[in-house]
This record gives sequence, structure tokens and C-alpha cells, in this order.
Amino acid sequence: MISATVLGNPALGCELPPGARVESERLAVSYRTIPAQIAVGQHFVLELAACAKQGAALPGRVQLDAHMPEHRHGMNYRTAVTPLGAGRYRAEGWLFHMPGRWEFVFDLGAERLTHGVHIE
Repeated sequence: MISATVLGNPALGCELPPGARVESERLAVSYRTIPAQIAVGQHFVLELAACAKQGAALPGRVQLDAHMPEHRHGMNYRTAVTPLGAGRYRAEGWLFHMPGRWEFVFDLGAERLTHGVHIE
């Protein structure tokens, strides 16, 4: 588990909750899935928090997806992303229909971050 970290402008008090962490030059994000253990063929939810690093801004547009690089295809479902305010988002409609290596894709404005997970 990753401890919370304060990033960006201290006046904004941006704090990332525990979860898997991915960073770029301008942003840091943490995410977690509900349930924590993703099962093939079972719907799950993804919660995401984004913090802008010094001199950057939070994105105005957030799109979330996943794909299997080795198989060159994505999910059969489209996620619905709900902004919760202060750089936090909840995405529903996730389902990994087969086992293997998946990559979460976080399109956050001009930033595109990915994070790989293996699903059995």
C-alpha cells in the first residue's frame, strides 16, 4: 500500500489517497479498484485521484480505458467517468473479459498515462 503524498501547490493541499501510483512530468495519479481483486468477467469500479505538480494544472478532460497490448484489443464495455471534484473521479462499467496483461489508460488532458496489471 502507498502512503498519501502532498504534491503541487501547497496552498491547494492536493493529497493522493493510497493506491497504485502513476506519474508524468506534470501529474501524479493514484487509483484503486473496487473490489481490490479484479476477476475475469466481473464488473468493477475504478476510483482515481489526480494531483498537478508544481507549475501544472489539473486536466479539464478525463477519459479512462483499458486494453490488452499483446492481443491488440480493448474492453467490450465503455466506462462512465463521474468527476467528484478536487481532482477525483469514479469510473464505472469496467469488465475484463479475459485473463492476461491489461493496461489501464488514463487520458488526462494533454497527459496519457498507462499502468499494467495482470489478471488471472
